[in-house]
Amino acid sequence: MSGKARAYYDLSRPFTLLPPILGFVSGAVTSWGSGHSHPPFDADLVLPVVLGGLMAGVLNAGNNAINQIYDLAIDRVNKPKRPLPSGALTMGEAWVFTGVTYVLSWILAFLVAPGGRHECFWIVLVTSVLTWVYSAPPLRTKRHGIWANITIAIPRGVFLKVAGWSAVKTVIGLEPWYIGSIFGLFLLGASSTKDFADIPGDRADGCKTLPILYGVRNAAWIISPFFVFPFFLIPIGVRLGILTGNPVLLMVLGPLLIAYGLYTSYLMVRKPEELASTENHVSWKHMYLMMMVAQVGFALAYLF
Repeated sequence: MSGKARAYYDLSRPFTLLPPILGFVSGAVTSWGSGHSHPPFDADLVLPVVLGGLMAGVLNAGNNAINQIYDLAIDRVNKPKRPLPSGALTMGEAWVFTGVTYVLSWILAFLVAPGGRHECFWIVLVTSVLTWVYSAPPLRTKRHGIWANITIAIPRGVFLKVAGWSAVKTVIGLEPWYIGSIFGLFLLGASSTKDFADIPGDRADGCKTLPILYGVRNAAWIISPFFVFPFFLIPIGVRLGILTGNPVLLMVLGPLLIAYGLYTSYLMVRKPEELASTENHVSWKHMYLMMMVAQVGFALAYLF
């Protein structure tokens, strides 16, 4: 891979692209298996899901790029080897990459239109606005404590799942939003795992993340419940008849994720100071793994 190609590859942060792709596809599979109506498995079903999964990855690459554009001062302190602070890419090249990926994601989202419905497109447009609000002035919610978490949790948690659902069935109804809320509540706390190691640069740039506002130890305790309690909504949803997937698999998935969340929380609160001294702390990795386990688990529960 050439130097420039490698720089664009690094700008997209490829490790972070799999969860949104998986989340979209999982949402589509969940939609297919919901209720008592299962659309026929043919090209008309598969194509919107494939296009939507590609859209989720492309949009996330654009989101990663715009975040690095506005975080340049922070990355010069925290991550100087990234493409922009290292000089591997110019600011203009990063803006072109961002523009191309955002426009491409909108086109792909518009093509996800089962039955002529463009619900996915409108969800993606709102998501794009939220990614801008998170990174860019004048709002730049990244600087404002819990608002940073909210503007991550809604697009990456709630809307991602609902967008995937829209590739198969309409999003009008309680079930897709209930499922999306589970993931949104998880990310409302779990998204802060990336902030601990970034304290020096964030503080210098005026970003008031939870670890800066409350200290490393207190912030670890604040976000720990979000690794556990959202997954109680799975058995509750089964009992209330909101979740229409395989009840046995869902009743296994809920406790499994609760146990996994308890383990991850233990890793954080056991030695919280390590969160601030280690880039990509193990809890950050487990956050992504928990997301993928939850996505796969929901897909399987609605597939069988």
